[in-house]
Amino acid sequence: MLLSVLISFTLVDLVGASSEMWSKTYGSGVGHSLVETSDGGFAIVGDNRLVKTDADGNMEWNRTYEAFSAHSLVEASDGGYAIVGGNGLVKTDAYGNLEWSQTYGGSGYDYFNSLIETSDGKYAMGGSFNQNYEDPFDDRDFWLVKTDSYGNMEWNQTYGGSGYDYANSLVEASDGGYLLAGSTGFWFFVSKVWVIKTDEQGNMEWNQTYGGKEYAVANSVVKTSDGGYALAGRLLGDFLLIKIGGSGNMEWNQTYSKLGGEEAYSLVETSDGGYALAGHTRKGQLNTGVTEGWLVKTDASGNELWSQTYGGTGHRYIQSLVETSDGAFAMAGYISHPYPDPAELWLIKTDKYGNIPEFPSWTIIPSVLIATVALLLFKKRLSKRKSGNHL
Repeated sequence: MLLSVLISFTLVDLVGASSEMWSKTYGSGVGHSLVETSDGGFAIVGDNRLVKTDADGNMEWNRTYEAFSAHSLVEASDGGYAIVGGNGLVKTDAYGNLEWSQTYGGSGYDYFNSLIETSDGKYAMGGSFNQNYEDPFDDRDFWLVKTDSYGNMEWNQTYGGSGYDYANSLVEASDGGYLLAGSTGFWFFVSKVWVIKTDEQGNMEWNQTYGGKEYAVANSVVKTSDGGYALAGRLLGDFLLIKIGGSGNMEWNQTYSKLGGEEAYSLVETSDGGYALAGHTRKGQLNTGVTEGWLVKTDASGNELWSQTYGGTGHRYIQSLVETSDGAFAMAGYISHPYPDPAELWLIKTDKYGNIPEFPSWTIIPSVLIATVALLLFKKRLSKRKSGNHL
């Protein structure tokens, strides 16, 4: 009876906490970018959709935008949202209603991967620029565009030479300049991580490459609390994390492997001074294997502390990660299903250790053990009392 009572109290506590951990889908779409909003909820963009949820992941509203493939999202200082995708920028109000839109570039195959609202209340976008629209696989360059608060272009710059140069992520530097991170090389054969630092007008101040003859790419960059930067991506088939100083000098790098085919797409510096990076891990061949979301947590030197995978039906991919205001994590991505079923827009909220189950085993097991020990002690004490009655 004591064991049942203790377990019942344990389960009540877990049910009360379970609303903080969940996994939800929102119809068709690919979740590329996620923000925790000022009201404690979440906003996700994918394909041509913007989805807004409350803190428990319940959808409040969603909007679609014609001829637009969203890739990066920010909550603007006025409470609305700014979204880039393809070669366009869209600005909405706080409910996702379109306020204005702009397009950039020329006749080439140009697109943006990253967007930030700058410290002066304007926007900067990083991506890839191609002069030859007829050949989308022609030589490409890093592309940086700066606009005013209404999306009117103030200036743009390209960086690169022969080969394929893809800017995947962008941050504003503490001096008002910009840092772009991505890859340079020749498609999937030889690729290195490439980082460019510019001044406020986009003029290059320095650039650095990292990696050897193997395939390496940076998909996410963050400005770190020590004045440097951290980059996450892929080295061959592993998660890659690189820490560099403010001038681009490499301080250390780490790789993380699980099933043999991993790539990190999003990175945060966590409140404890470490890092969290998220992406996917694949087991088996491309056509027969299983893909799961993967979250890795490290200390300040990149040493792995723990990791969690997120699987289930379909192939699961994580594209965007945030550390939430309660010190936990939220991740957005998609669940891929066999043709003709469309991919599902996917959002998960975990605790600070990356757990999402309804009743986390790491919590139940200690509680049951405590209850069992208490029961054994109770029986032992009762046995002693019975022995005393015989004397």
